[in-house]
Amino acid sequence: MDANSFKTYSPKAGEIEHRWYIIDAENQVVGRLASRVATILRGKHKPGYAPHLDTGDFVIVINADKVRFSGKKETAKQYFSHSGYPGGVSLRTPKEMRRRRPKFIVENAVRGMLPKGPLGRRMFRKLKVYAGAEHPHEAQQPRELTL
Repeated sequence: MDANSFKTYSPKAGEIEHRWYIIDAENQVVGRLASRVATILRGKHKPGYAPHLDTGDFVIVINADKVRFSGKKETAKQYFSHSGYPGGVSLRTPKEMRRRRPKFIVENAVRGMLPKGPLGRRMFRKLKVYAGAEHPHEAQQPRELTL
């Protein structure tokens, strides 16, 4: 054995190939869907994964308005936001968020599962979420993923 056989492999930026996947979120539980999407965005499903590089793939999520929550989370869970002003707290349930911003539920769940900082923000930009079944990414020839 030579000394080079024990070196750790680290992919170079030019060697990383980004594929496109499409996931139908209809009747999927939000947390389970988000964890699978976050894994693909990070690139942990690939043998050449490196935690300090963006080795992940692009993910298109369709029918985001038809995701479901387990248990009573549809009415009991609350999304918190603050305007920055005194008394500016805003609490909304997933039921309200689905009506106002249907993509937010999936985006928020996935964002929370990605690394914080510049690398996580770059990974999050590879997520494309659509409320309905239509999407403008047919040219990328995305592969269907079942969960």
